[in-house]
Amino acid sequence: MQDRPVDDGTLSRLAAEGALVAYFGYGSLVNRETLRTHIVGARPARVSGWRREWQPRPDAGLAADRAVHASLLTVRPAPESEIDGLLVFDHVDNLAAVDLRESDYQRRHVPLETLTVIGDGVPDGCPVYIYEADPPEESPEECPILQSYLDAVLKGFLREHGLEGLQHFIRGTAHFNTPILGDRDWPIYPRAVSLSLEDRALFDRLLQENGARYVA
Repeated sequence: MQDRPVDDGTLSRLAAEGALVAYFGYGSLVNRETLRTHIVGARPARVSGWRREWQPRPDAGLAADRAVHASLLTVRPAPESEIDGLLVFDHVDNLAAVDLRESDYQRRHVPLETLTVIGDGVPDGCPVYIYEADPPEESPEECPILQSYLDAVLKGFLREHGLEGLQHFIRGTAHFNTPILGDRDWPIYPRAVSLSLEDRALFDRLLQENGARYVA
């Protein structure tokens, strides 16, 4: 897992060379186990001016062998809102790969004054982005939340923001009344993560307290 300490000297040097970029993860990108590029480092962070929500994605390319109609996380501009997440520092040469992962999302610029970062913040010359989903195609079918995707998100928030941050994610994300497809033991999400028995029990309890409903 990519959890080594952030070297501020390395960040400053790469930023000065124009070789550093940062992006704010608010969903699966919060979980370092799902990152597929060799990042420079990451820090827990908060951004203002955005709200997080579940959005139907009938066009999501999650499985190569079948159509998957699912709801995934996105953000929308909201001047009075703020959300927690993970600020990922990456090599600028890796940005195309991240864009491909977020292929149905648009990369938006994040002003530094809207960020609160644990640590020394963002070095001069490093652009910061957040990914906002395109409007979805209409679908006659229900688009549930994949439990395998949700598990990855919840595990990331627990690690980066603790129990309080995890609870805040569940309470503060819009449309959490979307049904959950219980695919934990046969994951559809391609970057599924393993969970301890304790994490399974905790996530299930918190979701139950939030009124979660499941579909087969």
